[in-house]
Amino acid sequence: MFNFILFGPPGSGKGTQSVKIAEKYNLVHISTGDIFRKNIREKSPLGIKVQSIIEKGELVPDSLLIEILEDALQQHAKAKGFVFDGFPRTIQQAKDLDAMLARRKESVSLVLALEVGDDEILKRLLKRAEIEGRKDDTKEVIANRIEVYNTQTQPLINFYKDKKKFQSIDGLGGIDQIFTGICKLIDQHIK
Repeated sequence: MFNFILFGPPGSGKGTQSVKIAEKYNLVHISTGDIFRKNIREKSPLGIKVQSIIEKGELVPDSLLIEILEDALQQHAKAKGFVFDGFPRTIQQAKDLDAMLARRKESVSLVLALEVGDDEILKRLLKRAEIEGRKDDTKEVIANRIEVYNTQTQPLINFYKDKKKFQSIDGLGGIDQIFTGICKLIDQHIK
């Protein structure tokens, strides 16, 4: 199995790239953000629970994320692997993911981070807010999300570097250009 994590600050393009990776390598794309937005639209109990958290740009509690991911893994028990988009975001979540995968006799194969500067992120997300009308893309919320990413997610880089599973890639440029670079790195790790 090939289990791949794509990191990057909000607006770095990880959602777009994750979908392309899942399609090319026949993996299951798991996006916690997509799961939450779907539940919010449907006004499910989960959606109601996380709506105010997401709108403030804060992180959803680990216990809730783990429950959702366990369910997603179970729904795709015969998958060739997974692309995790937006998870893990903290060291504890990374440890929980390792434990979840270990119970399935699997592990994380590769972790890749899209490197994009804060100014570019702000510009991209404000543009996305105009196009999609997303309430979670206000200037204040974006600034908070970038801060949360930098302080809470950034330490994961060292966590995965220690495990020799981490690489970074420039997240600036065209979608296809970035995708080609990602595929070169994945191809070096797929067995």
